[in-house]
Amino acid sequence: MAIKMLTATKLTQTMIKQILKRCSSLGKKQSSEYNDEHKQDRESFPPDVPKGHFVVYVGENRVRYVLHVSFLTRPEFKLLLQQAEEEFGFDHDMGLTIPCEEVVFKSIITSMS
Repeated sequence: MAIKMLTATKLTQTMIKQILKRCSSLGKKQSSEYNDEHKQDRESFPPDVPKGHFVVYVGENRVRYVLHVSFLTRPEFKLLLQQAEEEFGFDHDMGLTIPCEEVVFKSIITSMS
């Protein structure tokens, strides 16, 4: 049981680190070498996502939500991230997709606010 919890905690921490790394790199001034190397990545960031926020897609219609990074520390959201990793993984071109119905997602987000 303890090993299972430790593994789940490590997975969650890894997911949060990946998302935070992507979010924290927004708006930072990097060296020109880094900028040249990652020019395509910078251009793919949506201009309507403020610093300290990230985008998720929810439901069958993949409705887009912009959330503050503080949601990443909430246990309820961590469970959604684990479900997303199990179903889709994090290395795909669909963006961070949360596998639940939009009504359920709205309810969870509202309860965390």
